[in-house]
Amino acid sequence: MLGRMSDGPFLRLPDDLSACQALLRQQAHTIESHSLTIERLHQQNQELEREKQELQLAFAELLQRAFRHRSERYLENPDQLRIDFGNDDAAADAAAGLAEAIDESQVEIATEQTVREHTRRKRLKPRQDRLPEHLPRYEVEAPASEEVKHCPLHGERKLIGYDLIETLVFERPKLRVRVTKFPKYACDNQPQCGVASLERPTGLVEGNRYDTSVAAEVIVGKYAYHLPVYREQDYFAGSGWTPSRSTLLNLLVASAFVIRPLAAYFRQLVLASGALGTDDTTVTLLLPPNLPPLVDGDAKQARIHEVFQEAMNKGERSATARMWAYRSLTVSLNVFDFTVSRHRDGPDAFLDGFTGVLLADCYSGYQRIELRSSGMIRRAACSAHARRKVFDARDVYPKESSLLLGMFQQLYDIEDRGKTLSVEERLLLRQREAAPVWQSLGEWLASEAALQVTPKSKLGQSLGYLRNHWEPLQTYLGDGRLPIDNNDTEQLMRQVALGRKNWLFVGSVAAGDRAADFLTLVSSAVRNDLDVWAYVKDVLDQLLAGSTDYESLRPDVWRQSHPDFVRQYRVQERRDRADRKQRRRANRRRPSR
Repeated sequence: MLGRMSDGPFLRLPDDLSACQALLRQQAHTIESHSLTIERLHQQNQELEREKQELQLAFAELLQRAFRHRSERYLENPDQLRIDFGNDDAAADAAAGLAEAIDESQVEIATEQTVREHTRRKRLKPRQDRLPEHLPRYEVEAPASEEVKHCPLHGERKLIGYDLIETLVFERPKLRVRVTKFPKYACDNQPQCGVASLERPTGLVEGNRYDTSVAAEVIVGKYAYHLPVYREQDYFAGSGWTPSRSTLLNLLVASAFVIRPLAAYFRQLVLASGALGTDDTTVTLLLPPNLPPLVDGDAKQARIHEVFQEAMNKGERSATARMWAYRSLTVSLNVFDFTVSRHRDGPDAFLDGFTGVLLADCYSGYQRIELRSSGMIRRAACSAHARRKVFDARDVYPKESSLLLGMFQQLYDIEDRGKTLSVEERLLLRQREAAPVWQSLGEWLASEAALQVTPKSKLGQSLGYLRNHWEPLQTYLGDGRLPIDNNDTEQLMRQVALGRKNWLFVGSVAAGDRAADFLTLVSSAVRNDLDVWAYVKDVLDQLLAGSTDYESLRPDVWRQSHPDFVRQYRVQERRDRADRKQRRRANRRRPSR
């Protein structure tokens, strides 16, 4: 008989049916409790596994930050494993020694490459023995001693010539005062005719005390060389003039008033270009002692009032404002805009009336602007952002990340070959070669291996980013004007960040608007490789003279009529850098023997 005996190893089942049913219910309850316990333990195990992966990723990021370079290079062979040094003091010393060895080897490689490049240039480029011919020259004669002039055997020596040595000499900028005499005329013995004189030209400040050359130097010093006003004060003092800071600020305010119509014209051109890249960065804005008046119906003033009120309620003395850059992808112009916050009403107001493609990161404000535009604005996402998120996950998921990074490498190699092509040819190249790579990437995202990645892990977040922005990431495939990423626009933020590190803050909303206009003027000049000072001075001169021919003052148009003020060395540097990059990519694409 089945069952167990009450006094032995087996228990006898009861003969009563109701008792058997009660026993079965008790056993079923016990089994169900055990199943729930096992399921709970399984869930806890999964949570612990996810936590372990996150800790491993955090540890890998700390190692990368401590021992590796910040460039986004990755392991091309996923089967090449890394040495595990452990987590003790000896391991830390070993890792530090390995990092130093890698740095030394890279320095040696870089040195060898520099020597080879220098040797190559030396062969291709004839040596220039003389300094630039256009620089003025003056001669001085080195004093000769009596021992050189007289021979102990034959007496005084005869001068037969000179050996010439050219030495470049730097002199501080020289300031001078221009005295302009305005003739006055009157009729003899006819006082009723009065005095006739020339009309005074319009100056930046009252009395025309400061020439546009001084204002151009102040503008370029602050927004091209990132000098705060107090350092510019020292700069001018070295040349014999010690202006007050208020004088320099007044010159900036007066210049901003003059260039405002030109900056507005640049904005119209950028919005009409049909393709923009945009990015933003923070700027510290000092709060005023009192809230500005609230004007009904003015959305911008309402936002300013709201941000200031919130900061004052917290007892803060400043607010985190934003400087936005809008880089046209078809016209060589960069336009900046200042807002008191990162709320979408900033770019929404700037892009009012814009029709075309907006290339940017995946900030939710841009997505809402796209939706509100009723199809007038198409959003393009930045592939560099997507690649960077995959790159950050390569230590915990080396094989998966290596596969994805290899696909991105193919896409960028295709773009590199398309840079010298026309818009139409580049579009055909992308549709022929890049579109299949994106198709393969999409198939992998839908594969079982990708679906098994933990969503909260770094790789899971990067895959979620790719899936959520899949269509905007491929917008560039249908438009040959668009780049694959937004890196060129994001690099404009360096101009703001370098200035922010020096002049630290913006004193008011009006000062922020002026800074945006000056950055528009200076950054556009830099983009076109102009001598910024010469360009800014000519702009001020022509606008003060009453010119409204803004088309001729566009940097890309102005450079054509002023070839002497184009920085050809920048053009050549950029060309050489592009050539080196193409050679490196071509060597990488070349099959190994």
